[in-house]
Amino acid sequence: MSNERNERYAAVLVAGSWGTALASVLADNGFTVRLWTRNRQQAEEINTRNENAKFLPEIRLNSAIVATPSMEEALAEADIALFVAPSSAMRDVARQAAPYMSESTLCVHATKGFETETLNRMTIVLSEELGRPAERIAVLSGPSHAEEVIRKQPTTVVVASSGLAVAEQAQDAFMNPYFRVYTNPDAIGVEVAGAIKNIIALGAGLSDGLGFGDNAKAALLTRGLAEIGRLGEAMGANPKTFAGLAGVGDLVVTCTSKHSRNWRAGFMLADGTPLDEVLSRMGMVVEGVRTTRAAYELAKRYNVEMPITAQLHQVLFEQLEPKTAVTRLMGRLRTHEIEPID
Repeated sequence: MSNERNERYAAVLVAGSWGTALASVLADNGFTVRLWTRNRQQAEEINTRNENAKFLPEIRLNSAIVATPSMEEALAEADIALFVAPSSAMRDVARQAAPYMSESTLCVHATKGFETETLNRMTIVLSEELGRPAERIAVLSGPSHAEEVIRKQPTTVVVASSGLAVAEQAQDAFMNPYFRVYTNPDAIGVEVAGAIKNIIALGAGLSDGLGFGDNAKAALLTRGLAEIGRLGEAMGANPKTFAGLAGVGDLVVTCTSKHSRNWRAGFMLADGTPLDEVLSRMGMVVEGVRTTRAAYELAKRYNVEMPITAQLHQVLFEQLEPKTAVTRLMGRLRTHEIEPID
C-alpha cells in the first residue's frame, strides 16, 4: 500500500460500532480515516465532538477519524477500503462505492453474515459489485467485541484471502500492539464460521434466558461448532479453520459475553418476547436473525444436517416455543459424535 504521499488514507463504510472500532485501530496505525455514514447528524457528532454516542457511548474518538456522508469523499485517495455494512446492506453500499474505488485500493470487509436473497458470502457480493476477483478481497474476523477494541484491550483476529499478498497487506494495515492479526488463506471457512456462530449465540442466549446451566451451553457450543464445520466443509472450507480464531475463538466469545448482540437477542426471546419487539429494543442489527434464514436454506442446498439452526429457524420464524426447541434437540435419535473408522 505504499505510495508517494506521506499520508495514508482509509475509508471505513459504515459508522456502526464495529466500523467505528476498526476505524480507531486504523487511526492509531497512522491512517487518516474517513468514516462514511448516511446520517448527517451522526457525521456532525463525530466531527465536532469526536463521539459516536449511539454505538460507543462515553468514548472519545481519535481526531484522525473524520466522518462524511459523501461516498466520493470517503474513498478519495483511499489506500484501504474497509466495508463493515450489515449483510443486508452490503450490496447497496458496494454498488455506491464502486464508481469511486481505485484499482489499487486494498479491499477488506468485516461483516459476519450471508446475503439472504442469494445466500452469497460477503466476499462474493463485493466481488460482483466492485468488479474485482475474490482473491483481491480480504475478510477480517475473529473473537472481537467493538466495546473492547475501542478501549485498546488486547484482541487477536484473522484476515483471510485466497490471495496471500492481499491478506498480508491487510495484516500490515491493522496490526498493532493491542490488535494482533494472523493471516489465513481460507476465506470461505472464515466467512462461514463468522456467520454461523451468530446463530449459535442466539441459541446460547436462549439457553441462558431459560435458566439452563453451563452443561447445556457447553453442549450447544460444541454441537454448534460441528454444524459450522459440516456446512463449511460442504462449501469448500478447510476444516482446520474451525479450530482457530474465526471458528472456536469467535464462537466462544460471542456465546459467552453480554457484549454480544446475538446473545442478548436470544436471552430476550427466552421469555416469549416477540422477535419484532426484540429487534426494536436492540436498536442495532442482529446478524444472527437473517443468518438463520440463510443457513437454513444453505443446509438444504448442500444437504447438510444442522439441527440447532433448524430449531432456531422455527423459534424465530414459525412461533415455536423456545423450551420445545430445546426438548426436541435433546430428544433427537441417538447418533455418533465421531463416525467410526473402518
